[in-house]
Amino acid sequence: MSRSPVAVGRVRPRAALGALGVLWRFSRPHTLIGTSLSIVALYAIAASLDRASGAADLLWTLLAGACVNVFIVGINQVEDVEIDRLNKPWLPIAAGELSLDAGRRIVALAAIAPLAMAVTQGVVELVAVTIALAIGWAYSCPPLRLKRYPAMAAGSITFVRSLVVNLGVWLHFAGTPISAGVWALTAVTVPFSFAIAVLKDVPDIDGDRRFGIATFSVRLGPRPVLAVGVGALTAAGVGMAIAGPLLLHQADAIVLVAGQLVGVAALWWWALRVDPADPVAFAGFYQRVWQLFFGEYLVVTAAYLIG
Repeated sequence: MSRSPVAVGRVRPRAALGALGVLWRFSRPHTLIGTSLSIVALYAIAASLDRASGAADLLWTLLAGACVNVFIVGINQVEDVEIDRLNKPWLPIAAGELSLDAGRRIVALAAIAPLAMAVTQGVVELVAVTIALAIGWAYSCPPLRLKRYPAMAAGSITFVRSLVVNLGVWLHFAGTPISAGVWALTAVTVPFSFAIAVLKDVPDIDGDRRFGIATFSVRLGPRPVLAVGVGALTAAGVGMAIAGPLLLHQADAIVLVAGQLVGVAALWWWALRVDPADPVAFAGFYQRVWQLFFGEYLVVTAAYLIG
Protein backbone atom coordinates (compact mmCIF):
# COMPACT_ATOMS: atom_id res chain seq x y z
CA MET A 1 0.00 0.00 0.00
CA SER A 2 1.36 3.43 -0.91
CA ARG A 3 1.85 6.05 1.77
CA SER A 4 -0.49 8.99 1.98
CA PRO A 5 0.93 12.48 1.36
CA VAL A 6 0.45 13.25 5.05
CA ALA A 7 2.47 10.21 6.08
CA VAL A 8 5.28 11.10 3.71
CA GLY A 9 5.32 14.63 5.08
CA ARG A 10 5.74 13.25 8.57
CA VAL A 11 8.64 10.99 7.65
CA ARG A 12 10.77 13.56 5.86
CA PRO A 13 11.23 15.93 8.83
CA ARG A 14 12.14 12.94 11.00
CA ALA A 15 14.71 11.80 8.46
CA ALA A 16 16.15 15.31 8.26
CA LEU A 17 16.38 15.56 12.04
CA GLY A 18 18.00 12.14 12.15
CA ALA A 19 20.61 13.20 9.59
CA LEU A 20 21.34 16.37 11.57
CA GLY A 21 21.74 14.28 14.71
CA VAL A 22 24.25 12.02 12.98
CA LEU A 23 26.20 15.05 11.72
CA TRP A 24 26.13 16.59 15.20
CA ARG A 25 27.62 13.45 16.75
CA PHE A 26 30.14 13.16 13.91
CA SER A 27 31.34 16.67 14.81
CA ARG A 28 32.13 15.58 18.43
CA PRO A 29 30.01 18.30 20.09
CA HIS A 30 32.30 19.01 23.05
CA THR A 31 35.14 19.94 20.69
CA LEU A 32 32.84 22.02 18.49
CA ILE A 33 31.50 23.91 21.52
CA GLY A 34 35.06 24.47 22.75
CA THR A 35 36.16 25.93 19.41
CA SER A 36 33.10 28.17 19.11
CA LEU A 37 33.36 29.40 22.69
CA SER A 38 37.04 30.22 22.20
CA ILE A 39 36.24 32.36 19.15
CA VAL A 40 33.34 34.18 20.83
CA ALA A 41 35.37 34.83 23.99
CA LEU A 42 38.29 36.30 22.05
CA TYR A 43 35.90 38.51 20.10
CA ALA A 44 34.24 39.67 23.33
CA ILE A 45 37.60 40.59 24.86
CA ALA A 46 38.52 42.52 21.72
CA ALA A 47 35.16 44.29 21.83
CA SER A 48 35.66 45.23 25.50
CA LEU A 49 38.89 46.94 24.43
CA ASP A 50 37.23 48.58 21.40
CA ARG A 51 39.37 46.57 19.02
CA ALA A 52 36.91 44.09 17.53
CA SER A 53 36.10 43.83 13.85
CA GLY A 54 32.47 43.71 12.65
CA ALA A 55 29.86 41.20 13.81
CA ALA A 56 29.74 39.66 10.34
CA ASP A 57 33.41 38.81 10.69
CA LEU A 58 32.61 36.96 13.92
CA LEU A 59 29.96 34.86 12.15
CA TRP A 60 32.28 33.96 9.25
CA THR A 61 35.07 33.07 11.68
CA LEU A 62 32.71 30.86 13.69
CA LEU A 63 31.68 29.05 10.52
CA ALA A 64 35.30 28.59 9.43
CA GLY A 65 36.28 27.38 12.89
CA ALA A 66 33.40 24.90 12.96
CA CYS A 67 34.43 23.50 9.58
CA VAL A 68 38.05 23.09 10.67
CA ASN A 69 36.83 21.33 13.81
CA VAL A 70 34.66 18.94 11.79
CA PHE A 71 37.59 18.18 9.50
CA ILE A 72 39.94 17.35 12.38
CA VAL A 73 37.55 15.11 14.30
CA GLY A 74 36.04 13.70 11.10
CA ILE A 75 39.29 12.64 9.46
CA ASN A 76 40.14 10.84 12.68
CA GLN A 77 36.89 8.87 12.50
CA VAL A 78 37.44 8.06 8.82
CA GLU A 79 40.92 6.69 9.55
CA ASP A 80 40.04 4.92 12.81
CA VAL A 81 36.88 2.99 11.98
CA GLU A 82 38.14 -0.35 13.32
CA ILE A 83 39.58 1.23 16.47
CA ASP A 84 36.37 3.16 17.08
CA ARG A 85 34.33 -0.02 16.83
CA LEU A 86 36.12 -1.09 20.01
CA ASN A 87 36.69 2.23 21.76
CA LYS A 88 33.76 4.37 20.65
CA PRO A 89 31.16 2.16 18.95
CA TRP A 90 28.53 4.92 19.23
CA LEU A 91 30.29 7.19 16.73
CA PRO A 92 28.31 7.39 13.47
CA ILE A 93 30.72 5.59 11.10
CA ALA A 94 31.62 2.90 13.65
CA ALA A 95 27.92 2.40 14.43
CA GLY A 96 26.99 2.08 10.75
CA GLU A 97 24.80 5.22 10.80
CA LEU A 98 27.10 7.05 8.38
CA SER A 99 28.88 5.40 5.47
CA LEU A 100 32.62 5.74 5.10
CA ASP A 101 32.16 7.44 1.72
CA ALA A 102 29.74 9.95 3.23
CA GLY A 103 32.21 10.61 6.02
CA ARG A 104 34.94 11.28 3.47
CA ARG A 105 32.70 13.71 1.58
CA ILE A 106 31.88 15.62 4.77
CA VAL A 107 35.56 15.81 5.68
CA ALA A 108 36.51 17.04 2.21
CA LEU A 109 33.85 19.76 2.31
CA ALA A 110 34.94 20.72 5.83
CA ALA A 111 38.48 21.27 4.53
CA ILE A 112 37.61 23.13 1.34
CA ALA A 113 35.00 25.49 2.85
CA PRO A 114 37.19 27.20 5.50
CA LEU A 115 40.07 27.57 3.05
CA ALA A 116 37.73 29.25 0.56
CA MET A 117 36.37 31.54 3.28
CA ALA A 118 39.83 32.33 4.62
CA VAL A 119 41.03 33.46 1.19
CA THR A 120 38.48 36.28 1.40
CA GLN A 121 39.08 37.02 5.11
CA GLY A 122 42.77 37.85 5.09
CA VAL A 123 46.22 36.33 5.41
CA VAL A 124 46.05 35.69 9.17
CA GLU A 125 42.93 33.55 8.95
CA LEU A 126 44.25 31.72 5.89
CA VAL A 127 47.50 30.84 7.70
CA ALA A 128 45.68 29.76 10.89
CA VAL A 129 43.19 27.60 8.98
CA THR A 130 45.91 26.00 6.85
CA ILE A 131 48.06 25.16 9.88
CA ALA A 132 45.13 23.69 11.81
CA LEU A 133 44.02 21.55 8.84
CA ALA A 134 47.58 20.35 8.19
CA ILE A 135 48.13 19.33 11.82
CA GLY A 136 44.73 17.63 11.95
CA TRP A 137 45.62 15.63 8.84
CA ALA A 138 49.08 14.73 10.16
CA TYR A 139 47.62 13.61 13.49
CA SER A 140 45.30 11.00 11.97
CA CYS A 141 46.56 10.08 8.51
CA PRO A 142 49.47 8.00 7.21
CA PRO A 143 52.30 8.25 6.58
CA LEU A 144 52.78 10.58 9.58
CA ARG A 145 49.85 9.48 11.79
CA LEU A 146 51.24 11.40 14.76
CA LYS A 147 48.71 9.87 17.13
CA ARG A 148 51.00 6.81 17.28
CA TYR A 149 53.57 8.84 19.20
CA PRO A 150 52.23 10.13 22.53
CA ALA A 151 54.44 13.21 22.81
CA MET A 152 53.75 14.27 19.21
CA ALA A 153 50.03 13.56 19.63
CA ALA A 154 49.76 15.67 22.79
CA GLY A 155 51.91 18.39 21.24
CA SER A 156 49.74 18.56 18.13
CA ILE A 157 46.51 19.00 20.08
CA THR A 158 48.10 21.50 22.47
CA PHE A 159 49.59 23.57 19.64
CA VAL A 160 46.28 23.93 17.79
CA ARG A 161 44.06 24.52 20.83
CA SER A 162 46.34 26.99 22.58
CA LEU A 163 48.45 28.79 19.96
CA VAL A 164 46.67 28.52 16.61
CA VAL A 165 43.20 29.21 17.98
CA ASN A 166 43.98 31.92 20.53
CA LEU A 167 46.67 33.85 18.67
CA GLY A 168 45.35 33.25 15.17
CA VAL A 169 41.79 34.29 15.99
CA TRP A 170 42.91 37.31 18.02
CA LEU A 171 45.24 38.58 15.30
CA HIS A 172 42.44 38.18 12.78
CA PHE A 173 39.92 40.09 14.93
CA ALA A 174 42.11 42.75 16.53
CA GLY A 175 45.62 42.67 15.07
CA THR A 176 48.62 43.70 17.10
CA PRO A 177 49.52 44.28 19.86
CA ILE A 178 48.23 41.09 21.44
CA SER A 179 46.26 41.79 24.61
CA ALA A 180 47.61 40.58 27.96
CA GLY A 181 44.35 38.67 28.38
CA VAL A 182 44.99 36.71 25.20
CA TRP A 183 48.51 35.84 26.34
CA ALA A 184 47.01 34.70 29.65
CA LEU A 185 44.43 32.53 27.87
CA THR A 186 47.14 31.09 25.67
CA ALA A 187 49.28 30.27 28.69
CA VAL A 188 46.45 28.64 30.65
CA THR A 189 45.15 26.65 27.67
CA VAL A 190 48.56 25.03 27.13
CA PRO A 191 48.26 22.83 30.26
CA PHE A 192 44.51 22.48 29.65
CA SER A 193 45.04 21.27 26.08
CA PHE A 194 47.82 18.94 27.20
CA ALA A 195 45.57 17.46 29.90
CA ILE A 196 42.73 16.99 27.40
CA ALA A 197 45.16 15.32 24.98
CA VAL A 198 46.39 12.75 27.50
CA LEU A 199 43.14 12.15 29.43
CA LYS A 200 41.08 11.46 26.30
CA ASP A 201 42.92 8.16 25.75
CA VAL A 202 42.34 6.68 29.22
CA PRO A 203 39.00 5.00 28.36
CA ASP A 204 40.47 3.71 25.05
CA ILE A 205 43.36 1.64 26.37
CA ASP A 206 42.13 -1.76 25.16
CA GLY A 207 41.46 -0.68 21.58
CA ASP A 208 44.60 1.44 21.30
CA ARG A 209 46.79 -1.40 22.61
CA ARG A 210 45.22 -3.87 20.18
CA PHE A 211 45.92 -1.61 17.18
CA GLY A 212 49.41 -0.55 18.25
CA ILE A 213 48.61 3.04 19.29
CA ALA A 214 51.10 3.61 22.12
CA THR A 215 49.36 6.41 23.98
CA PHE A 216 50.52 7.59 27.38
CA SER A 217 47.61 5.60 28.84
CA VAL A 218 48.83 2.40 27.16
CA ARG A 219 52.42 2.98 28.27
CA LEU A 220 51.87 4.25 31.80
CA GLY A 221 48.42 3.03 32.78
CA PRO A 222 45.28 5.02 33.62
CA ARG A 223 46.08 6.13 37.18
CA PRO A 224 49.43 7.82 36.44
CA VAL A 225 47.89 9.57 33.43
CA LEU A 226 45.03 10.80 35.61
CA ALA A 227 47.60 12.19 38.06
CA VAL A 228 49.49 13.95 35.25
CA GLY A 229 46.32 15.46 33.84
CA VAL A 230 45.03 16.65 37.21
CA GLY A 231 48.45 18.09 38.02
CA ALA A 232 48.52 20.07 34.77
CA LEU A 233 45.00 21.39 35.30
CA THR A 234 45.73 22.34 38.91
CA ALA A 235 48.86 24.22 37.86
CA ALA A 236 46.83 26.06 35.22
CA GLY A 237 44.10 27.13 37.63
CA VAL A 238 46.36 28.10 40.52
CA GLY A 239 48.77 29.87 38.18
CA MET A 240 45.97 31.96 36.66
CA ALA A 241 44.56 32.76 40.12
CA ILE A 242 47.95 34.13 41.20
CA ALA A 243 49.22 35.75 38.01
CA GLY A 244 45.92 36.92 36.54
CA PRO A 245 45.23 39.80 38.97
CA LEU A 246 48.87 40.91 38.78
CA LEU A 247 49.07 41.00 34.98
CA LEU A 248 45.55 41.63 33.69
CA HIS A 249 44.97 45.18 34.88
CA GLN A 250 41.84 45.67 32.77
CA ALA A 251 40.14 42.57 34.18
CA ASP A 252 38.24 42.16 37.44
CA ALA A 253 40.56 40.43 39.94
CA ILE A 254 37.77 38.97 42.09
CA VAL A 255 36.16 37.23 39.12
CA LEU A 256 39.51 35.86 37.99
CA VAL A 257 40.54 34.46 41.38
CA ALA A 258 37.11 33.13 42.37
CA GLY A 259 36.56 31.47 39.00
CA GLN A 260 39.91 29.72 39.05
CA LEU A 261 39.59 28.47 42.62
CA VAL A 262 36.09 27.15 42.04
CA GLY A 263 37.35 25.33 38.96
CA VAL A 264 40.28 23.73 40.81
CA ALA A 265 38.01 22.66 43.68
CA ALA A 266 35.54 21.08 41.25
CA LEU A 267 38.38 19.30 39.45
CA TRP A 268 39.66 17.67 42.64
CA TRP A 269 36.14 16.79 43.77
CA TRP A 270 35.58 14.90 40.52
CA ALA A 271 39.08 13.39 40.30
CA LEU A 272 39.03 11.89 43.79
CA ARG A 273 35.75 10.12 43.01
CA VAL A 274 36.47 8.68 39.57
CA ASP A 275 37.84 5.19 38.96
CA PRO A 276 40.31 5.51 36.04
CA ALA A 277 39.89 1.77 35.36
CA ASP A 278 36.17 2.28 34.62
CA PRO A 279 35.92 3.52 31.00
CA VAL A 280 32.34 4.77 31.31
CA ALA A 281 32.97 6.66 34.55
CA PHE A 282 36.20 8.12 33.23
CA ALA A 283 34.52 9.27 30.02
CA GLY A 284 32.15 11.27 32.22
CA PHE A 285 35.09 12.78 34.10
CA TYR A 286 36.74 13.68 30.78
CA GLN A 287 33.63 15.57 29.70
CA ARG A 288 33.79 17.53 32.96
CA VAL A 289 37.37 18.51 32.13
CA TRP A 290 36.02 20.01 28.93
CA GLN A 291 33.51 21.95 31.03
CA LEU A 292 36.43 23.40 32.98
CA PHE A 293 38.06 24.31 29.65
CA PHE A 294 34.89 26.15 28.65
CA GLY A 295 34.94 27.82 32.05
CA GLU A 296 38.39 29.32 31.49
CA TYR A 297 37.15 31.31 28.54
CA LEU A 298 33.95 32.31 30.34
CA VAL A 299 35.82 33.46 33.48
CA VAL A 300 38.46 35.51 31.64
CA THR A 301 35.86 37.06 29.33
CA ALA A 302 33.56 37.90 32.25
CA ALA A 303 36.49 39.46 34.12
CA TYR A 304 37.18 41.74 31.15
CA LEU A 305 33.56 42.68 30.60
CA ILE A 306 33.02 43.47 34.30
CA GLY A 307 36.41 45.15 34.71
